[in-house]
Amino acid sequence: MKERFQLLLSLKVIEYEINELSKFAKECDECFDLLKTKLDSLHYFMTDENNISLWREWGEDEDIVSFSERVRETSVRALCQMEKYQSVRSCNHLMNASEYITTLSRSVKRELEELEINSDSKVLFIGSGAFPVSALTIASEKNAEVYCVDIDQEAVVMGERVAEITGLGTLVSFSGKELRDLPFARKATHVVIASLVKNKLDVLRDLKDLLPERTKVIIRYGNGLKSIFNYPLEKDFSKDWELKRMDGIDSIYDTMILQKQKVNT
Repeated sequence: MKERFQLLLSLKVIEYEINELSKFAKECDECFDLLKTKLDSLHYFMTDENNISLWREWGEDEDIVSFSERVRETSVRALCQMEKYQSVRSCNHLMNASEYITTLSRSVKRELEELEINSDSKVLFIGSGAFPVSALTIASEKNAEVYCVDIDQEAVVMGERVAEITGLGTLVSFSGKELRDLPFARKATHVVIASLVKNKLDVLRDLKDLLPERTKVIIRYGNGLKSIFNYPLEKDFSKDWELKRMDGIDSIYDTMILQKQKVNT
């Protein structure tokens, strides 16, 4: 029972600290460094073997579930706040965006080898955010055309500015429209759904009717302890999609690749 309270206290402290640092950052830009450090520390918390063991034992506890969800919502809001700050600094030339992309895109580069993205690819990125590191990395590393979609109109505008500053404006486009209103979706060779997209199941249902048959859909998610920073994905898709989980990537999120099942004629 002591371990239950140990995990519960850790979650409460994380949620409190992120929430307070987010408030401080609104008053003092220098506090964004503290907020970034705290968000970065979640990676170590989620991959720590002791914490994983505690989650296996207590992850279904009602209080643990409740506070893990609170941590996720707080961290998601903080990350969106952080991305907008980074985007503004990049646009004001107060931050070297290219160096920042290099630092944060390591896991994306490792993913690219399995995704078979190249210069002929057309990548639809759902949930790109205000500082779209992943989308820009795909464009810069593979010279692929990337079309970014986000429900946050402010993030769309900020993403466009960052793409221009990094010299990738000709490859990376942005929109806040619904998927069904995007002609690009019907010719996409790859789709990436960000881990912070909440309604993943709704997105998949929309994509199923839009995408060409062999389009690859890459879903980022976090189940178990990783759900304190990512929206989870716990459903069997095997009836409609061919599934492949990507293993061996040390990341703050997990990745699954889906392709539509071939239609028998």
